[in-house]
Amino acid sequence: IHEDILCDRLRLNQILLNLLGNSIKYTPAGGIVSIRVTEKPCAPAGHAAYEFYVRDTGIGMSEEFVAHIFEPFERERNSTTSGIQGTGLGMAITRNIVEMMNGTIHVKSRQGVGTEFSVDLTFRLCSDEKQPITIPELTGCRALVVDDDFNTCDSVSCMLQQIGMRAEWTLSGKEAVLRTRQAVMRRDHYSAYIIDWLLPDMNGIEVTRRIRKECGDEVPIIVLTAYDWADIEDEAKEAGVTAFCGKPLFLSELRDCLLSVVSTEEPPEESTTEPIQSLDLGRILLAEDNELNQEIAQAILEEAGFTVEIAENGQIALDMLTRAEPDYYQLILMDVQMPVMNGYEATRAIRALENPALSSIPILAMTANAFEEDKQAALQCGMNSHISKPIDIAKLLETLGNVLRNR
Repeated sequence: IHEDILCDRLRLNQILLNLLGNSIKYTPAGGIVSIRVTEKPCAPAGHAAYEFYVRDTGIGMSEEFVAHIFEPFERERNSTTSGIQGTGLGMAITRNIVEMMNGTIHVKSRQGVGTEFSVDLTFRLCSDEKQPITIPELTGCRALVVDDDFNTCDSVSCMLQQIGMRAEWTLSGKEAVLRTRQAVMRRDHYSAYIIDWLLPDMNGIEVTRRIRKECGDEVPIIVLTAYDWADIEDEAKEAGVTAFCGKPLFLSELRDCLLSVVSTEEPPEESTTEPIQSLDLGRILLAEDNELNQEIAQAILEEAGFTVEIAENGQIALDMLTRAEPDYYQLILMDVQMPVMNGYEATRAIRALENPALSSIPILAMTANAFEEDKQAALQCGMNSHISKPIDIAKLLETLGNVLRNR
């Protein structure tokens, strides 16, 4: 219900990334990892209480190990996990952060079945004045939610009721078409549809196509999806989809989406910032030992217009820069944790080079170590800035643009 809170955003992200990272690490292919966020009614005035529930169908843990999971350097020793890297500090750090935020963390697990973590945290609410939730044009109107997940149907229906609509839901695409036919016959039309893209009996686009045959082209139909809809956008628009909304869905996003499809006012022009393509783009040296991270970063940078060369560790990056002509590389994106020579050591070695044209090259830390002390460590060893993983593309390009403009 309350979306806007005051909290330590970095630490909250660290908690969730640690829990989800473990779930992904210990859940084999074909398994399921899920996260659910629920607001609980037990918070004091001016605050909101939330439960973050992370569940997986992975290898699970023994009862003996669960009792010690939050102790430093504890890792369960078995044949399944022996090849998985880890220090045994992740859960100890996670519990420490949760307790510093005056929260609690609990775990349940069964070997071969999976693991469930629940984190309870209470945050102070933002006191800023909020815009009205209801949409006058839709007040009292009927809406139909179509999703094969009961919790999604219940949640979206609750949001629609807060907006002022009379919400109904169904788990079946075929039933949605039947209900539309009945609504048309009884002249009690639905004024909006919220349809999941992936339904078991037929996909959301086909449901949309059949609903359009029953009710015409005027009713807004919004498709919900947790995936990138770029590949299906043309087909969806042709079928009659009015707009898309991403999962997980929040009340503000649903309201804005509905408002955009029923409002007759012209939307305000979005402010634009100077694109990074306006720079004289050149060559970037990417120091990264993880192949997947290499591929992701290279794809982002090349799409932005850069040429990318890769070094698998800090020593290789140092050697490549030393052999290069001045200004051959525009800057270096430096991972911190690498074999042979880590990012801090490589940066100090580069800053110590005799050739000032090479020693002064901009170096950006790109690492999952995202605490304030990590940022300070990067600056102290001679790096120009710090970018945390997972990569925020807009933030990465903005930082690159700022560094290169000031070079």
